Amino acid sequence: MAGEIQSMASNMRSKMGGDTISSSTPCIFRIPSILRRHNKEAYIPNAFSIGPFHHGKKDLEDKEKIKFNYLEGLLYRTRDPETTLMECIKEIAEHETEARECYAEEIHMSKQAFIEMLVLDGCFIVELFRKDAGEIRESENDLICSTSCMLQFLHHDLILLENQIPWFVLERLFRLTRGLSETKSLLQLTLDFFDNIFSSEKSPVELDLFANQEIQHILDLIRSSLVLPLGGQQGQEESPVSWQPIPSATSIKESGISFRKVRSRSILDVKFRRGTLEMSPILIQETVEPAFRNLISYEQCYPNCPPRVTSYAILLDNLINNEEDMEELSKSGILINWLNPHDTTQFFKMLYHDAFLKEFHYQKLCGEVNEYQQKLWPKWRAFYTRNYFAKPWAIVSLIVAAIVIILAFLRTIYSMK
Repeated sequence: MAGEIQSMASNMRSKMGGDTISSSTPCIFRIPSILRRHNKEAYIPNAFSIGPFHHGKKDLEDKEKIKFNYLEGLLYRTRDPETTLMECIKEIAEHETEARECYAEEIHMSKQAFIEMLVLDGCFIVELFRKDAGEIRESENDLICSTSCMLQFLHHDLILLENQIPWFVLERLFRLTRGLSETKSLLQLTLDFFDNIFSSEKSPVELDLFANQEIQHILDLIRSSLVLPLGGQQGQEESPVSWQPIPSATSIKESGISFRKVRSRSILDVKFRRGTLEMSPILIQETVEPAFRNLISYEQCYPNCPPRVTSYAILLDNLINNEEDMEELSKSGILINWLNPHDTTQFFKMLYHDAFLKEFHYQKLCGEVNEYQQKLWPKWRAFYTRNYFAKPWAIVSLIVAAIVIILAFLRTIYSMK
């Protein structure tokens, strides 16, 4: 018996060391099954595999030819294509271990296959961003720019948590292949490419916000572009145990609270001031659900990542219970909905299900809204505005009634003299 115990202890000790313990923190994860089950399509690529998790899948293999076409175009703009390719391979090979450690599970690919994949996928992304920004000229037979659906596929595929490569890989490949005439940084090219993911209006890129920011990958950059503009606002709050959700948009309106569209650098910037809920407009289109779901999954998986986007999803779920709530926010200019209203309502209802919060970043705001809603005067004011001042005939009737009452009062006074 003692021998068996010693053998089991030895076996368990052997599993504690080696590759199971790493000093680095992974930043690219498989989607947990508890989150994936709500909408599997929101987490898998439509056309292009990036990185190892979906590499080699048969339904995505035909797009490898497009990647090689982009790689060839990138190399042949350089003075010495063969030397440039070898420099790219050498650069990534020197950081192979670091790249592997970015993934939350062991990558079962040979050294050669892994490095070749990173170089091909990275150069493809860099070339794509350059073409999209007009840094280089598009060819007439470009299979992405000449096909209407391809860019839509890429706006979906490049934001998936499972479909990422490390940002430092992209940066090194960008630096090695940059032309003398190019003016934009990789950071700006990437933000420009995804500029309309949450908004129909182009907003200026404030690169200074990212000066001391360590970017992990493209999805992390998108999240940072939403969080960093907030600065110190809406920092870590108390435990959400005492948090009370706010009512739906229509209920809030009936209680005397109004909505106002404001221009902000981030959709996450929500404020409550003097009975008005101020929110930036958000575009609801096909890629917004995959974007939200993958950002939420990233916040759930990445250690010590504040749930800013998850908190925002909860706030929207509070506000939108049905199509009437959607209409109320649309009238205020806060929601710009390009989808079926019913589908959008259901999307918000299921958006953050099974996500866990350690802190809720709108707890103070929700408390202020709920406190204001309990006051009587805003309710009476909203009631009279809705029932007596919303239509011209109602206003006329109220004025006539007031005149009649005043005349009757004056008549009574004169009759008493």
